[in-house]
Parts: sequence; structure tokens; C-alpha cells
Amino acid sequence: MALLGEQPIERIGLAAIAERAAVSLADLRGEFGTPLAILAAHVKALDRQVLAEIDPDMAQESPRERLFDVLMRRIELLGSHKEAVRSLLRSVRYDPPLALALNVMAVRSQQWMLTAAGIDASGPKGMVRAQGLALLFANVLRTWIDDDDDGLARTLAALDRELARGQRFAGLLDDLCRIPEAACQLRQRMRRPGRRRDRDNRAAM
Repeated sequence: MALLGEQPIERIGLAAIAERAAVSLADLRGEFGTPLAILAAHVKALDRQVLAEIDPDMAQESPRERLFDVLMRRIELLGSHKEAVRSLLRSVRYDPPLALALNVMAVRSQQWMLTAAGIDASGPKGMVRAQGLALLFANVLRTWIDDDDDGLARTLAALDRELARGQRFAGLLDDLCRIPEAACQLRQRMRRPGRRRDRDNRAAM
């Protein structure tokens, strides 16, 4: 992460990482195959920190408030890596494969953040929620990297605004998911024997 704060990820080689970490190339290879694998391990470690610090007092709050708390805790843990995050956000603008790889990490991570907030992240709908949250969080990070206020006022406002947008999207998603269910129930009612007899009688008339 220190190296990321100094140069783009595409310029960081394994030898430089081994040197900065004061480990041999052999030891580095025993743990990781690529710089992206190291970044993925860092993201996983960050996930674990957030999950280990869930505030039990938030259990009675609304899902939105719980998610706000979880994501702000994540941002606080990222505090010492702001330049590294800035570097990554800059690189993904010009490197689609990198953007896709980071998106996979982000979606997996946000599934855990949703779960930590008590929001269902399973199945296709959960995956869509996680993808939406990954994009939402990336937007917040773009504000955060330039927020020099100790209280992170701009970041707090951005997160609140993005969660409001996400909540409206989640409501739309729920409505869309209910449409196939309603259609299925309608088909089942239409297949009842009484319905078939009514249709047959109307056809005979």
C-alpha cells in the first residue's frame, strides 16, 4: 500500500514489493502470485477488521443506519492508505482489466458489508445489491480522498447521499423482483380446474 501511494499499480513489480516488505522473492512467491493477489489479501484483511468491530448497539437501528456505520468504519480503517486509494482510482480510469479485477474484489467485499449490516446479500438479488453498493462506495471514496476535514464532513454527506440513492434503487429492485412472483401466482390461478372450466364454457358459447 505504501508503494501504491508512490506510483501506479501497473508500475509496481514483485521485486519492489519484496524489497519494501523485507522478504525474499522465494517467501513472497510462497504466499502470492501477483501484486493483485496481495491487494486482494489486503482487502480481505480489511473486511475482517470491519466485521470484528461491528457495534452491537446498532442492532436496533434501521438497515440504512447500520450500513452507514459499517461503511464509515471501513473508511476510517482506510485512513492511512488514502494515497494508495487515490492511485488505484486514477489507474482504473485507463485500465479496464484492472477495473474489472478490482470490481470483483469490491463486490465480494460489499457482500460481507451488507451481511454485517443485517441486509440479505444472498442469491441474484444480493449480488445486484453488492454490485450497486460497490459502485456507491467507490463514489464516496472519490469524495473522501480530497476530504481533509478531521470530521470528514464531506465524506459523511456523500455517504448519506449515496445511501439515499441506493435505498431508492433497492426499493425499485424489490418491486421488480415481485413482478415475476406475481406473474407466477397469476399463472397458477389460471391453471386451476375451475378456471379451465370457465374458459372452456366461454369457448363453447
